[in-house]
Amino acid sequence: MEKLLHYCWRHRILPFSGLRTIDGRALDVIDPGMLNTDAGPDFFNAKIRIDGEMWVGNVEIHERQQDWYAHKHDTDAAYDNVILHVVRKSEKNNAERTVITKNGRKIPELEIDVPEHVQRNYRELLERDTYPPCYQIIPTLPSLMAHSWMAALQVERLERKTLDVTNILHALNGDWEHAFFVVLARSFGLGNNSDSLEIWARHLPLNSVAHHRDDLFQVEAFFLGMAGMLDENTLRERTKEKTLSDPYFQKLSAEYQYLRLKFRLSEPPQLTWKLLRMRPQNFPHIRIAQLAKLFHEESTSLSKLLACKHIKNVHELLAHGVSPYWETHYTFGNESQGNSKQLSKASVSLIAINCVVPILFAYGRTMGDESYCDKALELLDSIKAEDNTITRMWQKVGLKVSNAGDSQALIQLKKQYCDRKDCFRCRFGYEYLRKQ
Repeated sequence: MEKLLHYCWRHRILPFSGLRTIDGRALDVIDPGMLNTDAGPDFFNAKIRIDGEMWVGNVEIHERQQDWYAHKHDTDAAYDNVILHVVRKSEKNNAERTVITKNGRKIPELEIDVPEHVQRNYRELLERDTYPPCYQIIPTLPSLMAHSWMAALQVERLERKTLDVTNILHALNGDWEHAFFVVLARSFGLGNNSDSLEIWARHLPLNSVAHHRDDLFQVEAFFLGMAGMLDENTLRERTKEKTLSDPYFQKLSAEYQYLRLKFRLSEPPQLTWKLLRMRPQNFPHIRIAQLAKLFHEESTSLSKLLACKHIKNVHELLAHGVSPYWETHYTFGNESQGNSKQLSKASVSLIAINCVVPILFAYGRTMGDESYCDKALELLDSIKAEDNTITRMWQKVGLKVSNAGDSQALIQLKKQYCDRKDCFRCRFGYEYLRKQ
């Protein structure tokens, strides 16, 4: 309940006039102060008036009066500037006891409770399993307020993705080309093999592969070999015989052994590739073959990505197919009907959302060039909204999802706020808590 009292104090969901301190003096709260997220008093630079006299300083809030002593604030000089101690329950049976600072100063105290309707609303938010718990309030909210919160969530999600990109960049010693390739490879996994593709891409010796960029076959040998797909010891038993007897597999395997000795390649990482309950188009063999074709065509060049102005340019950059062998195969040794296996528009849009936009935004932030950040946001707004369980859920409760910027904002809201029951930081949660 103390957390809720903090929230009500910060957002003024309390009667701030006509108050009296525990010892009976008139109290007006002019400014509740600024929330302190570090050590020390809860709120800095508050302004209150006690019996007509203005006080400026810090405010400390506790569930009970004795918490002041339990937390040893009476021996901590950091609390000497506290001008008001707010408590939910005072020790009325021990009226002579007061709270004092380290320097011996008696602190005025205010006893106040969280309004009943706020307590009720808070219990509903915590106990209700329906997502979002605040769904009842959303249709009543002004459109401007809802979309301003969504705009903030969109940037918040981009900031989180930017941190992911910069972490990869630092791990690769500032190599932007390699970092772009890693983020691109991860996005090709579309969730199923994303982690494995990221690990694989981090370990790829791209500078060595670049020496053979003009030969797609050799690029495939590099890529598939480093993915462990040319090692007979890692093959699945039920497909092992077909794979080993496949002439293309044999040719690639021999080429990889040659390249491995030439460049003194390290052992490929131990990876687990998922194929069960997946569309063949999403098999890791096909994703790696597509990435090999992109690398061969120099479409994994960061400069080409930075030059993209519209989603159409992104489609042109990434919509390449695969080598002739993979046009008629999804795995080694199993021939299938011919298919160019170009990425669909929907897949390119998802890759743009999860790779292109974050790379542009992170590059702009890192280089101090906001034009790339603006381009990232414009690109996001030009892409069709994602259609998934999260976006459909929000649409059902009255939120309009117009583009990928909106869908990314609502994914951020669901994952970082609703799932964590972090209603105190949510603007929708604020409106629900204060409703009568």
